[in-house]
Amino acid sequence: MAADAGAAGTAVAADAGAAVTPTNPGGAAGTPTDAGGPGVTAAIPGRTAVTATNPDRPGVTPTNPDWPGVTPTNPGRPGVTPTNPDWPGVTPTNPGRPGVTAANPGGAAVAPPDAGGCAITADGAYAARLALDGDSWFPERWTLDGPEPYAVPLPGDQPEEPGTGVQPMGDGRVLIHRLVAGRHAFSLLYPTGPGTGELPLGAVECAESGTRLALLPPAPGGSRAYALAVGPRSSVVWLVAGGAFGPERLAEVPGRCSGGVWLDRGGRLLALDRELHGRTKTVVVDLERAGEVSPLLLITDGSDDRLLLADPDSGLLLISSDAPSPGRPRLGWGVLGSTLPVRFPECLRVPECTVTPFAIQPGQVLTPEHCAVALRVDGARGTWVGTWRPAERRVRHLPAPEGWLAGAGLWTQDGVLRLPYATRTTPCGVAVLAVPHPGAGGQGGPSTEHVPAAFVSPASAPPTAVLPASAPPASVPPNSTFATSAPPASVRPASEPVPQAAEPGPATTESEPPAPVAPRPVPLQQAPLGRLVTN
Repeated sequence: MAADAGAAGTAVAADAGAAVTPTNPGGAAGTPTDAGGPGVTAAIPGRTAVTATNPDRPGVTPTNPDWPGVTPTNPGRPGVTPTNPDWPGVTPTNPGRPGVTAANPGGAAVAPPDAGGCAITADGAYAARLALDGDSWFPERWTLDGPEPYAVPLPGDQPEEPGTGVQPMGDGRVLIHRLVAGRHAFSLLYPTGPGTGELPLGAVECAESGTRLALLPPAPGGSRAYALAVGPRSSVVWLVAGGAFGPERLAEVPGRCSGGVWLDRGGRLLALDRELHGRTKTVVVDLERAGEVSPLLLITDGSDDRLLLADPDSGLLLISSDAPSPGRPRLGWGVLGSTLPVRFPECLRVPECTVTPFAIQPGQVLTPEHCAVALRVDGARGTWVGTWRPAERRVRHLPAPEGWLAGAGLWTQDGVLRLPYATRTTPCGVAVLAVPHPGAGGQGGPSTEHVPAAFVSPASAPPTAVLPASAPPASVPPNSTFATSAPPASVRPASEPVPQAAEPGPATTESEPPAPVAPRPVPLQQAPLGRLVTN
């Protein structure tokens, strides 16, 4: 056992005995005749119903060959019944989403507090989420980089607790974060035929009362995973997967930190929003220089500035700050290393709604103003999708696909937005949203209309599967502008680029960005941390 005492926790390494093998995933006591786990044999059935006729999982019998709860009248999935044919928890009064009932029409009460719908690897190859089977939660891995997305359930020996953190790794395994007896335990899950293999990585003990620990967003490369422990006076960054000897304490940052945005493709520079002395400012932690901390955002001395998203290719930053309106955070954008000020476009203010960016189009080197940004818009009438580019002075409000895992999605370099969704008819799907480039359709300047785009569901469906989007979604506020007379944008496969067009004309209002320029941001690998201040 390796221990590392500190203000925000102690690492406890897992027992990495040689007897842990693919044929003995449970631990040192397991043998080929001990298939259920440590000490489980035909004569010593340490787990319920693990027998010769039930070799792989509790509750599996000759009449239930594939999964607990699967019977001849329920052949396909856990919890699937004649009145619930396609998805756990979906009934005639709950057609759309798991856990939605007449008493809980929105599904909010059963959502994992910190699971965030699903997490996607930086390269978009895999996703992971906590799915629902009746009243039980289990991890689920999605493969997104093939011709058609598919899901692999990774249930353990017992249901997971709501709020259990899961994160996909670059090799297809899924990191799971559980709270066990006051310790934060981490393991890697992987499919092993009909069962689920589990590789324990170790645990972190948080000694100080009130310390919270949660996984950080997936790191570039996919070979490592990190967590942030936030204590009363300081925050600690932990390497929880990919290290040599279990969890490793990497850096301690004075103050209470939140967020977590990766600034480079190498997984070295991590931006955190630090609350210190009553103000929140974004700082950069260099994980390869003993956790050296440098300031990143300092718009005004008295403002609360947070970094929401960053694109390493273009240097585009999406920022939340109350600098232009004290006490009321606004959404703005800037460029890493640029001498231009942060801009706060008026179009990003949606009355009585919360606007959250969740994806930036990659690959737009030296042209951050042309990066497409995906927005999640939450209002009294529901949740929908917005798309926006810094060079434009408008937001396109678009209906979200049914069953969208809200807040999850990614852009391709060609400007196609891919949104994962799950319904009772399609438990694992990706909707493709082709967003026109600025000035598409031969227009040389900005338009006053919102040209709706089209969803294809699933991504591999033929053009006949296009869902009409010529009218605003029912959940969009009535003052949103849509071109109801304009034809929908053409549907293209994700691999086909969106046609380029002329750049929009200059801004005409003071609160909007000036004519697009091509600032040259300092490459992140060469940028001195002490000078990375967007002001």
